Parts: sequence; C-alpha cells; structure tokens
Amino acid sequence: MKIAIIGNPGAKSRRVTAELTEKLLASGHELVQTSPELVISVGGDGTLLNSFHRYSHILDQVRFVGVHTGHLGFYTDWRDFEIEDLVIALKEDSGQSVSYPLLDVRAIYADATSAHYLALNEATLKRLNGTMRTEVYIKGDFFESFRGDGLCVSTPTGSTAYSKSNGGAVIHPRLDALQITEIASINNRVFRTLSSPIITAPDEWVTLEPTGRDDYVMTVDQFVINPPTIKQIRYKIAKERIHFARYRHMHFWDRVEDAFIGAKH
Repeated sequence: MKIAIIGNPGAKSRRVTAELTEKLLASGHELVQTSPELVISVGGDGTLLNSFHRYSHILDQVRFVGVHTGHLGFYTDWRDFEIEDLVIALKEDSGQSVSYPLLDVRAIYADATSAHYLALNEATLKRLNGTMRTEVYIKGDFFESFRGDGLCVSTPTGSTAYSKSNGGAVIHPRLDALQITEIASINNRVFRTLSSPIITAPDEWVTLEPTGRDDYVMTVDQFVINPPTIKQIRYKIAKERIHFARYRHMHFWDRVEDAFIGAKH
C-alpha cells in the first residue's frame, strides 16, 4: 500500500513518526508524498485537518487515519502507544472505510473573480473591526438580515468545534446537514435575527450577501483568508466526502462524552 505520513513538529510526534516509518517499511508498505492510498496523520485533530487540505484534490482515491500523540481526538482513532496494533491492522486492510460530509464554499468577489474551498470542520465570515452586515438566504429565498460579529457554517463533524463554542448543536456525522451558528449577533427593537442555530436539509444551501466592505475575514478550517470585497458566498454540502480507514469501531457519542464530559460516574 502507498502510504503518506504527515506529522506535527512536536517531539513526541517526531518519535512516533519515526517508529511508524520503520515498522511500515519493514511490513512492505511504500512511503510516498504524492498520490497515496492512505494518509496517516500523527499529532492531533489540527494535523489531520492539515493532511485533509494537503490531499483534498484526491479525496476519491485516499483514506485517512489519525494517530493522536495527546488526548484522543474526534478524527484520531489510534494513540501513540498503539503503533504496533495499527501496523497489524494495516496488514489485514480490506479497504474498509467510513465517510463524512464536507462543506463546499464558493465566494464571488466584486471584481468578478471567485474562489472555491472545501472545509472539513467549518467556514466563517467575520468583521473584526466593526459590525458585520449581511443578507442571509436559504435555498435562494431571503431569510434574514444579520448584524453581529459573524456567522459560522459547520459540517456535522465540525459541530463539536467552533460551532459548539457559539452555542451550536452537536450533530451526528451520518447526517448530511449543515449548521449555521451566529457569532455575537445584535438583537434589539431595530435589528432582529433568529438568534438560534439553524440546521439545513441535504438539498438546501446557504448564501450570504454582505454589505460591501473590504475588511471582512473568511476562515476555512484553520486557514484565515483576507479576501477582496465579497459579493456573495454560498455554502452547501460538498459532492466530495472524506473517507477514514476504520479498522475498529469507535462510537461517535463515546468520543463526545470523552471530550466534553469525562469519565462516567
């Protein structure tokens, strides 16, 4: 199997990457950087996000595996002390995987240029030095005029990240849904928003048409983008999906419980 290993620069991750490299080569696998069949990230969820964006152009050809060198994350099934078990699982690989939905982001700018992105967790639009103002459309129909710090549009797997910190719901990743959460919205007698997270159906899309400003900031997962003046941004469920090589079942709600609640009493 052609395998790429992407590790973060931490000391423990470097040690685990070296151990994993040695064992994979001894097992007859080919280590590559281009066109891998499997990508193993070593670090945390941030490292997995970096790996996803590095190979997002070949999502139909590649599966991902996460090895965590800290606490168990939402995208990482294996711990740093389980390298031997992972290598054994790879020997018995039969192509098994689980896939999760992604966010398709398309921005159109006032100068008629455009940009396209895929997000695994979420994308946001914010104004850092004042109130963001944007018209919000759902499936092409006007929904509301938003005023506040910004809006966050997340995938189901991303619902446990920035969206949750803004009061969003936790969504099971088997649901093909997007979630819109407000970031410090303004609600008074003059301005009014729904002031609640919105979860859309699979065939719906969300469009933002912000008031013309050149100081808005877009984020796509961990990447910050300072775009030209934005005319429109459209968010929808992507036709592409991310595929994780799943060699053992780890229940989504167990991950949620472990991350946010802790040991059962």
